[in-house]
Amino acid sequence: MSRRTKEKPPARDVVRCAIYTRKSTEEGLEQEFNSLDAQREAGEAYIKSQQHEGWVCVPDAYDDGGFTGANMERPALRRLLCDIEEGKVDCVVVYKVDRLSRNLMDFGRIIEILDRHNVAFVSVTQSFNTSTSMGRLILNVLLSFAQFEREMISERTRDKIAAARRKGKWSGGMPVLGYDVANTKLVVDECEAGRVREIFRLYLDQQSLLDVAKEINAKGWRTKRWVTKKSEVRGGKLFDKGSLHRLLTNVVYVGKLTYKTEVHEGEHEAIVDLESFNQAQALLERNGRSGGREVRNKHNALLRGLMHCGACDCGMSHSYSKKGSKLYRYYVCHRAQKRGWEECPAPSLPAGEIERFVVDQIKRIGRDPALIRTTLAQVQRQTDEELRRLAAEKTALARDVRQDYVEVGRLAGTALAGDPRLLEVQTRIREAERRMTVIGEELASLKSQAIDEKDVAASLGEFDSIWEALAPREQARVLELLIERVTYDADTSTLSITYRPTGIKSLAKQGIDRIEEAA
Repeated sequence: MSRRTKEKPPARDVVRCAIYTRKSTEEGLEQEFNSLDAQREAGEAYIKSQQHEGWVCVPDAYDDGGFTGANMERPALRRLLCDIEEGKVDCVVVYKVDRLSRNLMDFGRIIEILDRHNVAFVSVTQSFNTSTSMGRLILNVLLSFAQFEREMISERTRDKIAAARRKGKWSGGMPVLGYDVANTKLVVDECEAGRVREIFRLYLDQQSLLDVAKEINAKGWRTKRWVTKKSEVRGGKLFDKGSLHRLLTNVVYVGKLTYKTEVHEGEHEAIVDLESFNQAQALLERNGRSGGREVRNKHNALLRGLMHCGACDCGMSHSYSKKGSKLYRYYVCHRAQKRGWEECPAPSLPAGEIERFVVDQIKRIGRDPALIRTTLAQVQRQTDEELRRLAAEKTALARDVRQDYVEVGRLAGTALAGDPRLLEVQTRIREAERRMTVIGEELASLKSQAIDEKDVAASLGEFDSIWEALAPREQARVLELLIERVTYDADTSTLSITYRPTGIKSLAKQGIDRIEEAA
């Protein structure tokens, strides 16, 4: 009688299971038990139910909190795929298919990687087997619905942003210099707002993006600096022509908001007046089209870029015609050029007569005591404004230095010696402190200066003789420094001149030598 022995069951292979979890937003992640924990707990329970098949959970956690499923730019997912390629994982477990991806093409790439390394894929709440054609079909159908849901969410989000912008509400995005965001609303930062106004003033005065960028960088001013929800520091960079142009063309500063090509009235307070903003846009357009003020002025038009038609509220460009050897120069209304001369009551003005009148008015200032007193009052207003501006700049720099010292303390605990981030902050502090010293000297100098009628009369008394000695190009530059605009009113047949306070101030304080050097 043969004795039968009991055979031992064959040892099952170990199946190393990695649990992948994801949540699109950071909301609720700070809780003791959050969505990622719930997904992981469900995955661990499923793996435990398959212990008889040799399933074990790998100790590494693959958690992507605050990352969208619309792309594969997720740190935990990249780490998981690397471990799969290194042969450390035999099965990937997720709570739902859309936790791994909401994009059909991305999901196909992930499945291709899993198949290439013989790695199984399991969804805890959706039963299917990826080794069969039917299982793959069900998987693709589920993923198609996941992608459809993602696209619907995106459309609803876009519609919500559009509706908010059309009502003038701030709907998020990159902060801009001059404003902070409080309770989802734009709130004016007075220190930064002063800088924005000064940048507009400097551009209208200097008419050069590069010159203004150099000047404000030398002052230690930087682009908007903010800290993201992930504690990453953004902005705080040097200005260049691009960032300065974006600032000067941003309608946020005049109390408006944009949505695509639409412009709507915003709920926030404007920090730049509409006239200055429009002047900056016109100047940017003219400089962009003509190459700027340094383009050769072929026919020596003294008021090129300064003439305006009061009736049409638009600029007037320099033009000319020839009759034989004689040249006739004109200032022509832009509206008349575009729509026809019948659209403007004074479409064309003789350039020579207008230019002589403007120069004579400048010469008259030194001969008229009333004009001198007006000039002195204007200079005093300009000086008071300069004192306020410098004081505001000094306050803003002091605030920036305090913030930078806080950042130095934060980086000192983690950054190594020579870390570029630490060196950058220390450089900002040195530049800001140096600028604060310069501001202190400028404030003391302004407070000590005094200008009387004799100084103004003496400076302007030299204008006649110096003017005749200047070359035409230098004369045009002098008028550009002194005059903001010349407006012709066809209804009253009058010409009004708006002077630049900075130009009059230069004449009154330092005489014609300053203007001659600037030319």
